[in-house]
Amino acid sequence: MQAAKDRTNEVLAAGGDPDVEPQGSLEELFAQARPGDYVAIQAFIDPMRERELEPLIELARRETGCVVTHGLGPRYLHSTGQLHKGGPNTGLFVQVVDEPGDEVAIPGRKFGFRRLIRAQAAGDFASLEERGRRIVRVRLEDL
Repeated sequence: MQAAKDRTNEVLAAGGDPDVEPQGSLEELFAQARPGDYVAIQAFIDPMRERELEPLIELARRETGCVVTHGLGPRYLHSTGQLHKGGPNTGLFVQVVDEPGDEVAIPGRKFGFRRLIRAQAAGDFASLEERGRRIVRVRLEDL
């Protein structure tokens, strides 16, 4: 959890719009599945769009034969996020982002919610990558 927070703060301090462009291939990620692995779909998306993840969840189950979990970011960081980074390297991680819309100001901050959520996604991705986790990022609109 702290690692993701630290990376998020680094992204925010760098200024500009955090990089949450797609990275990697679902096909290549799913091909790496081994017995005992799981797939974790980490969605930094509008909660009203959560149902749009269903086809991805089914695809992950079908292609890997693994248990598939899913959670909305940054909420999951307070629970399973610690396992993802500190537990055994048995996860296949799919970060899903969407077009977050207009910026909404956060009183007393130099950034708004749009930038904060994108920074949290970028920070968590970097934190998982630094730990050698198998991870890709996709856009919800591209699924």
